[in-house]
Amino acid sequence: MYHTIRVAAYEPDPLHGPWREEMEVLRLGEELHTELTRLHAGAGNGSVRPDRLPVRRLNSLLQAMAPGVIATGRNAGTNGRLPWLYAREAVPPEVLAPVIGTWAAGMYQEDEDAEGTDLEERLRSEDPAIALPLPHWENETIDLAETVASAGGTAEPATRLYNLLPEWVAFRLAARTLRTRGATLHFRVESSGNGARLVSWPPQRYERRGQTWYYSACLNITVHTVPFAPRFRVHVSTQVRRWATRLDVRPHQLGGTTVLLDAPLPWPGGADRGHRLMVNTLGYDRRSKELAWRHHSPAPRMPELDIVRNYPQPAELFAHPERWINGSGDVAAGIVYHPSIGPHEVGPGLMPRERSELDAWVEEGLRPLLTRVPDLTRVTRSNTPSLLPRSGAGNGPGVRDARLALQRRAALARALDGRPLEVDVFWQSPETRAALLAELPKLIGLPAGERVGPADDDTWRWRGEGVEIRVRARPAGPLVDALPVSRERRRPRAVRLAEAIEGRCRLVADGPARRPQGAGVVLAEIAGKERFAAVPDSDPKHALRIAWARQGRLSQFVNLPDDTDSGLEHRARWTWLDAFRQLGAISPPAHRVGAGIPGDLQYAALWLVRHTRKGPTRCPVRRLVAVRVKPGDGPGAIEGWDAARAEWVPYPKLLLLLSQAVEPAAEPAVDPAGNPVPESAAARATDAVERQIRALLFQLRDRPTLLLADAANLRQCWSGLRNGQLASDMLGFGTGPAQRHTLYGDDLRVLLVRDANAREEVAEWYAHDDKDKVGFAEGVWGTADTESRVFASTASTPHTVAKLPKGLMKLVPTAQGRTAPGKTAWNPGQLELTVLGCLSEKALADSGRAGDLPDRPAEWATLAHQLRYHDDYPPLARPLPLHLARLAGQYVLPVAGTEEGSAPSAT
Repeated sequence: MYHTIRVAAYEPDPLHGPWREEMEVLRLGEELHTELTRLHAGAGNGSVRPDRLPVRRLNSLLQAMAPGVIATGRNAGTNGRLPWLYAREAVPPEVLAPVIGTWAAGMYQEDEDAEGTDLEERLRSEDPAIALPLPHWENETIDLAETVASAGGTAEPATRLYNLLPEWVAFRLAARTLRTRGATLHFRVESSGNGARLVSWPPQRYERRGQTWYYSACLNITVHTVPFAPRFRVHVSTQVRRWATRLDVRPHQLGGTTVLLDAPLPWPGGADRGHRLMVNTLGYDRRSKELAWRHHSPAPRMPELDIVRNYPQPAELFAHPERWINGSGDVAAGIVYHPSIGPHEVGPGLMPRERSELDAWVEEGLRPLLTRVPDLTRVTRSNTPSLLPRSGAGNGPGVRDARLALQRRAALARALDGRPLEVDVFWQSPETRAALLAELPKLIGLPAGERVGPADDDTWRWRGEGVEIRVRARPAGPLVDALPVSRERRRPRAVRLAEAIEGRCRLVADGPARRPQGAGVVLAEIAGKERFAAVPDSDPKHALRIAWARQGRLSQFVNLPDDTDSGLEHRARWTWLDAFRQLGAISPPAHRVGAGIPGDLQYAALWLVRHTRKGPTRCPVRRLVAVRVKPGDGPGAIEGWDAARAEWVPYPKLLLLLSQAVEPAAEPAVDPAGNPVPESAAARATDAVERQIRALLFQLRDRPTLLLADAANLRQCWSGLRNGQLASDMLGFGTGPAQRHTLYGDDLRVLLVRDANAREEVAEWYAHDDKDKVGFAEGVWGTADTESRVFASTASTPHTVAKLPKGLMKLVPTAQGRTAPGKTAWNPGQLELTVLGCLSEKALADSGRAGDLPDRPAEWATLAHQLRYHDDYPPLARPLPLHLARLAGQYVLPVAGTEEGSAPSAT
């Protein structure tokens, strides 16, 4: 058993002293910014912000083509006085002028005579009548460890460091070569929106099935804060970057994929291009009906800056991706692989030994400026709650399965509370129908069902120990066909989709199904979403969920089996388990934390559903979902908050209500005198969510409560959850000062969770010991500080990964592991647990309860960790109450143009 885990995170070394770097800094300047803004406003491109320069493509061009540029500043397009470029050396005017001129001309894509085309001449001209002076570079000393400590003790880096420092770190590491097992890897820098990446280049090769597959090592570098930590951190995560050399899709199915372009600088003396790859996006343009460079890609402008070299055209790159990844002349391009474009024989992920070697290389390259954060050690041996044992005397597989079935049947009986369960199965393949009917009695420990009704009515019934289930199976027919969405582009996309949804709802309503007498569930077999990719918005799943919810029925979907499907029984099992979850037939196992946890504790979880116009129904919405779990209670142990009626309702009723609710109208802001105050839509949404949370906390005061929230999910509408706003045992709302959390409940505890998410906010990790062994470990981890509020939760690995050798090498395979690149590796993510509010000594004293026994934060972190475990599931990504709240968001499906109707009846 490992007793220590190491995280791939680094912080400024306090022993090094000040960390200052000399850099060249460029600002656009008032004159050039004003002229460029005038050109942009006159370009007639329909921009909603003509005063905001679209500098992202210009930034991409400069990063790719200007030697020495490290990073670009934020908001330079809105203010000419803000830093725009940071560079190791000043970019000469003969480079800067043509790049800016080419970008400006690109704003007039179809007007060759537009005035933007002669901007380069003005930038180069010495005639004072027409000359437009280039800004001057300024030498500045940049503090790369510039930090401000928040009131709560969290170190926050200067804003510019979020962009600048990852690029600086990436260039420092790219200047070094990674030597391992007789091979060498060279790295290039790839800029990303959240930081920077290192990509090994040229790619590695893997021969398999008579074809060459290409892949690279990829290191993601980002800057983050940790609650209450005295220094900010640099996270470096590792992964396999795979390259597409065959595209099993048609051009019109390519929505947008990343292409990295490798080319030398076109300027004299520019052979060293600064270790950077140019980031582009390739996708199908539905207006021109052809493949094109999209978004802020610099590739379309490259031929104008470099007339000597041959650069790939979108259609040519799509047709011959392998030719371009190997290079044409001294230009190469790689299409970043995505599963939607076909199979790939290189598996994703790296195993611990290889990740630890990359991590050691990073650590060596960052000394002495950055030092690794201290290793974390176990804080408890109680890693799991009271789960059914998998082995031991009297615990064979058959015995354990029988006990699990008994648990499920009891949970189902409690959730149904004497009502029958009516299930409609709409199937497309007889194999799926048979698997669903066979798996149900196994899961709840009942004998084979009896067939009821007429001979031509495929209806089955099970009864036993407080459970009555009736299942009716019938062919799905046209219900699961693709939605016929109108292609009339003159009308909004959301409205056209809403019409198709209403049409499918009418088709469901005209069917034989009636509103259930008890609890109603529909299981529908449907094609995978890739089958509907050719026609946008044609996937009928969300329309069917809305239609059945209007009938008072919950819904769960199972995909069609493919020709080689050997996991049909497994998928049928999970379909039923998810249906049981929607019915509320699930509860957390008893914890094994200790006496420090109150016996009558209830759990509450918050999840914010945030759909943009790219959401499932093309309607933007923000809705707070609140779930509470009361272990040991009878019917209604899992409940959800009905905001419209201000009451707790059973979980299945919450799902149905969420599917029918409309966006509540935000109350206008007023000053103390009652006068309207101008306020943005985002501010109104934030205020509405915070009011709901405060109202919910008032409803939870009747018993000890653990409030669980995902900080990354909620902080956009609850600004008090941002790391810089956090303070121990305090809750902040709006712009007012934070207050003691016990004001919202004498026995309230608040715990925040955070995972890596798309921003790599939580660092990668691996277990290790003093004998140089590395591997996996599950448990709760922390520092030696007993007053610490921040912990790490790591869960066990899937059996498919656990069987792989921990020392598997994929980037440079050994002679004994030539097939290693084809293996799929995976590392359990670290879940950060922050005990924001508990009954500490200070909290008790401030509440007038100085004589009470204080909480131990580690116990509450252990409780949240144990809530990730359940007999029916592999370890969950989040504690069970938060898992339930997040999945409830699948029913938030607003439809454009619909009016508020009556709420559906509860199941």
